[in-house]
Amino acid sequence: MRLLRSTDLALRVLMRLAVSGGTTPTTRDVAAAMEVPYTHAAKVVAELQHMALLEARRGRGGGLALTEKGRTASVGAVVRAFEGDGDVVDCEGASPCPLNSGCRLRGALRQAQEAFFASLDPITVADIVTNPTGPLLLGISARV
Repeated sequence: MRLLRSTDLALRVLMRLAVSGGTTPTTRDVAAAMEVPYTHAAKVVAELQHMALLEARRGRGGGLALTEKGRTASVGAVVRAFEGDGDVVDCEGASPCPLNSGCRLRGALRQAQEAFFASLDPITVADIVTNPTGPLLLGISARV
């Protein structure tokens, strides 16, 4: 399974903010540090703000800050929110699979997908920024 770019970026934004140490980087700062287009970062930040995982303040002294909910958020929940609950394979797309009515693969893939999410559920954003990740994130941000 491969994560969507937006899912990957959402996790990296949360991780970056978790080690911000009281600073409030802007969306542009985060986009530059993560080497992604600003428009893509802005969409992800807007979704994370909608999920109440971060706060975004405009103007002088503004920027992004992780909320307590964001710090304790389950990585599995964040991945589910960005990936959606769609099937791994599209059995009923433009040309439906002829095995659809009797195939057991779809159920097996769904079970594997749920096991993937379940393995991420107990891990929080705070958990994934412990050493050595936190200092590495700060080093990346310092170069920008």
